[in-house]
Amino acid sequence: MSRTADVVGGRVRVPGDKSISHRALMFAAFATGTSHVRGILQSDDVKSTAAVLRALGWSIPNVRETMRIEGAGFTSRLGAPVSRLECGNSGTTTRLMAGVAAAQPFSSTFVGDASLSRRPMRRVAAPLEAMGARVEFLEAHDGLPMTVHGGPLHTIAWELPVASAQLKSAVLLAGLCAGVPVRVKEPAPTRDHTERMLSSLGVNVAVVDGWVTLQPAERLAPLDLDVPGDPSSAAFFVARALLAGAGSLRVENVLRSPYRDGFLRAVRRMGGTVEERRDGERDADAQGDLVAHGGATLRGISVGRDEVTAMIDEIPMLAVLAARADGTTEVRGAEELRVKESDRIAAVVQNLRAVGVEAHELPDGLVVQGTRAPLAGRVHTHGDHRIAMAFAVLGATPDCSITVDDPDCVSVSYPGFWQDLAHVAR
Repeated sequence: MSRTADVVGGRVRVPGDKSISHRALMFAAFATGTSHVRGILQSDDVKSTAAVLRALGWSIPNVRETMRIEGAGFTSRLGAPVSRLECGNSGTTTRLMAGVAAAQPFSSTFVGDASLSRRPMRRVAAPLEAMGARVEFLEAHDGLPMTVHGGPLHTIAWELPVASAQLKSAVLLAGLCAGVPVRVKEPAPTRDHTERMLSSLGVNVAVVDGWVTLQPAERLAPLDLDVPGDPSSAAFFVARALLAGAGSLRVENVLRSPYRDGFLRAVRRMGGTVEERRDGERDADAQGDLVAHGGATLRGISVGRDEVTAMIDEIPMLAVLAARADGTTEVRGAEELRVKESDRIAAVVQNLRAVGVEAHELPDGLVVQGTRAPLAGRVHTHGDHRIAMAFAVLGATPDCSITVDDPDCVSVSYPGFWQDLAHVAR
């Protein structure tokens, strides 16, 4: 079938942003008063955050799109959890709540699924121990299970070894819950949802010369928040439109942030046409619609370290999109992908080869040679939702026959993905 026979159209609204949804639950629990949150992501990862908050003593209702949450404050005396804190597949839950647990007068043990248990936690343990907590790893590696022995914490000025919003947020939340000032320096700017949301709730947070400083606060104001659509989820539908021979697809109400738009900048350099319809500032994060158009001839590009942070979750989709671009695409400075839900560098390259694309790994990235040949094969996701969705987008085009081995793994971030992907073809 020719590419021009592949037409997309219509509108799609992706689920609420995962990073903001996690934080909305946490900050609503920590607030004084009643919070109202709309558009929250109803995924397995966000449900893990809700479950951990409940286990620590906060009252969190079942996760649904619209939630009313009665906050109990962040300085109230909680009880020690009666069981281990089950984090599922969610690194965000583990690392951010580790910061919270470090400030509590008891011990908390974090556990997760096989994928999460392999992910490195020493890097979050180090600043928490420097503040006065004690962190114990229960296996012969620096992953889960991990026990955080909390207690009184002291102030810290910590330089992060890698650019990571999760590590930064863990230190900020430890300082918030302990009532001590903290300073964190990033080697490169990362997504700033924690800082912006806390600031909007009355916490004194400042960013100067790469240092993020949080001053103690007595309380958090309650939230009244509409969670914007997740740009990482939107990337799959932007890519689907760009791979089509014709038509356009509108992705509605997507978070717009300079720390999250690296994928859009990269696909435009590849020759793709994506328009932004910005609605302005709302609830500390801007949002608007994206309109992506099919029919363009894409070309290979080089992506460097300075671009990676703003597109770290979208690099698997970019690499798969590069399989249909003219020429070679190279990504460098992305070694953090090796310690995500899977080794995403290895998984992307192995699966590209499995379906007929020339690709190879670099220590910190990958190289993909584009092709117009029909592609076919079975994709091994390693339980990684972003691998599954990236190759599903490629498989949705008429000249590809691709099978994903674990389609259900997308539920950690996008439970309705398969239905939405089928809906946009015309």
